[in-house]
Amino acid sequence: MKFSSYLDPKFIFTDVDATSIKEVIVQLIEEMSKKSRTINENKDELTYSALKRENEISTCVGNAIAIPHSRIWNFNDLVVSIGILRNPIEMEIASTGRRNNVKIVFLILCDVLKNKNILKIMSAISKLTLNNKDALEKIKKEKNPNEIIKLIQETKIEIEQKIIAEDVLSPDIIPAKPEDTLGKIVKRLILEGMVGLPVVDDTGNFLGEITEKEVIGFGMPDYLSYIGNLNFLTVGEPFEEYLKNNETTTIKDLYRKIDKVITIDRKTPIMEICAIIINKGITRFYVLEGQKYYGMIKRTDILKKILHI
Repeated sequence: MKFSSYLDPKFIFTDVDATSIKEVIVQLIEEMSKKSRTINENKDELTYSALKRENEISTCVGNAIAIPHSRIWNFNDLVVSIGILRNPIEMEIASTGRRNNVKIVFLILCDVLKNKNILKIMSAISKLTLNNKDALEKIKKEKNPNEIIKLIQETKIEIEQKIIAEDVLSPDIIPAKPEDTLGKIVKRLILEGMVGLPVVDDTGNFLGEITEKEVIGFGMPDYLSYIGNLNFLTVGEPFEEYLKNNETTTIKDLYRKIDKVITIDRKTPIMEICAIIINKGITRFYVLEGQKYYGMIKRTDILKKILHI
């Protein structure tokens, strides 16, 4: 089924005047309730649910998009509304600390038991934002709801039946390059709250990862791993090499190569990924399409995008 088949022009609003995502949610549900008896009968509960979810974790996904959603019991429908904002509103990108100016809001209303449906729709929206940037720019400026649906139809984005890796990955993590310096990598690990970053070449081919372990281990003598008592070392002595060279030394010879990293195809079923997490204690996966880096899945992505929809 095509993503566009979930859209109805009467639920697309092209001039939403609001200063916060909460105002957007309230306005969209209010306008939708005027056009749907089912939504009108559940308006208060739908609004409360969407606002409650937004208070827990921001639904901004980056690329000027937010996807607030409301799930309530006994709501025998699944509705997708689109709101084009008159003026962008600044939001945090899903608990990352990074900010983004949101111009388009996709509001999803559904039953509590339709988790799979909502996840697939969110995945389709992600594909729209990542792979169809020209269409997205046109949608931001379009005033005719029917033309917006037509633009989305032209992307030919399908709603798949299975939940797979590409549905839950984090696509906005910028890969590192072999020529990046240690200092640059340390700053990124701290500021982005990451324990590891993918490493790719200039063509986007996946090479491996650089993690906290390699950075901390830089400059430390190999024999330290065989010594139980390290009290003979002076304060900071093992890190002097890093402090002297972090802005000039690259990660070229430090990152973990691909044969030591867990990679999966972007079509890998979510249950297979969860089984690996449980049985092998893996905390992150790198998603590939052939040799090309496609995105990254962290365990928190499973929590946020499946267990905490």
